[in-house]
Amino acid sequence: MAKHNKWSKIKHRKAVVDKRRGKVWTKISKAITVAAKTAGPDPASNLTLRYAIDEARYANMPRDTIERAIQKGAGGGDTSSYESVRYEGYAPGGVAVVVDALTDNRTRTVALVREVFEEFGGNMGASGCVGFMFQTRGRIVVSGPGLSDDRVIEAGLEAGALDVRSPSPLPAEDEEGEWEILTDVPSFIAVRDRVEKSGLPVTDAGIVLVPDSATTVRGEQAQAVSDLIDSMEDLDDVQKVYTNADFEE
Repeated sequence: MAKHNKWSKIKHRKAVVDKRRGKVWTKISKAITVAAKTAGPDPASNLTLRYAIDEARYANMPRDTIERAIQKGAGGGDTSSYESVRYEGYAPGGVAVVVDALTDNRTRTVALVREVFEEFGGNMGASGCVGFMFQTRGRIVVSGPGLSDDRVIEAGLEAGALDVRSPSPLPAEDEEGEWEILTDVPSFIAVRDRVEKSGLPVTDAGIVLVPDSATTVRGEQAQAVSDLIDSMEDLDDVQKVYTNADFEE
């Protein structure tokens, strides 16, 4: 099984959840509201809503907050008109960046995204300029102390995963490690449920973009890429940021 690339150790999304929980909850609530408004309040028949609710669960969002977001979308309380948009470009060092957003004003959002790219030495490109470098995958994160590489790999493969990425170096027995279990999109929910039933501690799961290969950045370039990602994630309209950056330790 593949070892973690160093880029995958930089869990920007997780860091934002830890440090700016309120902002993340606001973004997830918007995603839930838009999904419920678009295709109804039942997650059994609305897969986008189900994914958003799952994200809320892993971000420890209170159940009543989730329900309010669903009702706002399904009950007509949301009068805005949001649409999903994707922007692509390059960060310093040739790092590929994909930005997913929900916006009610494309002109505003594209201007803000372009400004962040330029502020940190990157540049925004045309649609499709870097998207081909990524694959859409289900990702299940298993994290906790006392886990063995063999146990996680075996559970992931038995559940039907495409791949299991091990931390490098592997953690000591009493240290906390983090593994990524990757799936194809159609089998994501089934694999995740099987992994959870196996007793492994799942700390995050969702549909993500996974890069085919990584671009190593170091020193000032690495700092600029990190700052670009953090600033992009701070934009209210931005939901997810994906890169192929490998941050050299």
